[in-house]
Amino acid sequence: MTDVSSPQAQPDKPQMPSSQPILMRAMKWGGLATIGLMIIFGVIGALVSGSTGVIAGVLGAAFSGLFLMLTVGSIAFANRFIASPSYIALFFGIVMGSWLLKFIVFIVVSLLLRNQDWLNPTIFFIAVVSGVIVSLVVDVLVITKSRIPVVSDPQ
Repeated sequence: MTDVSSPQAQPDKPQMPSSQPILMRAMKWGGLATIGLMIIFGVIGALVSGSTGVIAGVLGAAFSGLFLMLTVGSIAFANRFIASPSYIALFFGIVMGSWLLKFIVFIVVSLLLRNQDWLNPTIFFIAVVSGVIVSLVVDVLVITKSRIPVVSDPQ
């Protein structure tokens, strides 16, 4: 005879990894930090170089903020496929694809913005580097303030 066992109840929504709220918090604080940097570097650019400085400061801060959002967003998006049997392949495909996209976008934007008269390259560079540093600080602060369980996610 065949063993007829009752099917296990499947939840309507798969449970997200315990890192998902942390990623969402990093997106929120990263977005706020990007807006703050855009304002700060817009003002600094205006004081140093006029309209070309404003454009450079705002674009540089937005550029680094976009990269932060792409990284964290791709991980958060990939976590939505946790119920899939090929979750690991999907996860790394999405994350590595976003990194490749960031690399290509960085090269293209760098080539397009090179030697532009309407952009102060020094302020742009300082804004991008500052944005990267601030995004790293935001990531560290969000992770150190979070409460991640010591055990793995329940199955």
